[in-house]
Amino acid sequence: MKKTSALTAVSFAAALTLGACGGGGGGNGGSSAAAPSTPASSPTTGNVTTPQYASTSAQLAVFNTLNQQRQQCGLPAFTENTVLDKAAQAHADYQAQNGGLPTDTEDSSKPGFTGVTYSDRAVKAGFPGPQTTYSGGASAGFYTNATLTETQYGTNIAYAWMSGVYHISVAAWPVTEIGVGWKELTFNGFPQILASVSIANLQPLSGNLPLTFPCQGSSGLPYSTGGESPTPPNTSGNFGQPVAIVGNQTDTIVLQSGTMTDTSGTVMNLQLLNSSNDPNKLLPAWEAVAYPATPLTANTSYTVSVSGTRNGTPFSRTFTFTTGNIVG
Repeated sequence: MKKTSALTAVSFAAALTLGACGGGGGGNGGSSAAAPSTPASSPTTGNVTTPQYASTSAQLAVFNTLNQQRQQCGLPAFTENTVLDKAAQAHADYQAQNGGLPTDTEDSSKPGFTGVTYSDRAVKAGFPGPQTTYSGGASAGFYTNATLTETQYGTNIAYAWMSGVYHISVAAWPVTEIGVGWKELTFNGFPQILASVSIANLQPLSGNLPLTFPCQGSSGLPYSTGGESPTPPNTSGNFGQPVAIVGNQTDTIVLQSGTMTDTSGTVMNLQLLNSSNDPNKLLPAWEAVAYPATPLTANTSYTVSVSGTRNGTPFSRTFTFTTGNIVG
């Protein structure tokens, strides 16, 4: 089975924007991203008590997969927001109308245009503007020459996002509102997926900060990921499941050491990425990421040990997670 996917980093409004586009049939794509600014409180325009996605839909699979993994690590569950759904779906449709390639921005001269940025499109759909709350998002492309169920397609996209160095934030950041857009084209006789999410409403974390994603007991995560744009530093191909360390939005997280140890006792030193050493300037001060520069092994348990400082105060975290037989 052949699978290709393209990852796109989270992009937030009212902040630095970076663009890096790729192309090609069968799921290659591009991305842009921005580091967030301090959020204001969010209204609940468009929030629904229970998800309205169809029971066998890819959108529900994205929603449920992200929520299951997030909540296990003490992060807030997403609430479906129908206004953000509208914005995300409009962007998925735009990508389909304009070459079938993932992109974070839109061109006003092209069909289906609803706004240049994720924030613009959310406002167009009726969501409050960035002066009131966050609105941002991510997009991705996916192709496989095997026929999967809609649930399998959605699960694959969710895992692809949560296994990227720059858009693990979709799983790890304390945002509480999400909309999911989904469009399927045909390439070589099989579905080619163009997916987009709009996310909003950063909230304070509680508990023993900083938190990590993944965390103790996380399982089924990709052992290998590739195609992320921008390319994470010090990687030359596929890499292994990252670990995000997140605090509150007034915090500064700095990593000083990080390792992963498999069940045979082999120790892998991790790449350490903070806002201060991120060449792409995408990580906010309150998030750091530790990641293996090469793929892990499928269906294997790894013990993670990371240490650093939160606002100058030392912290350390040790936990075990398990990979599945999946490539992000």
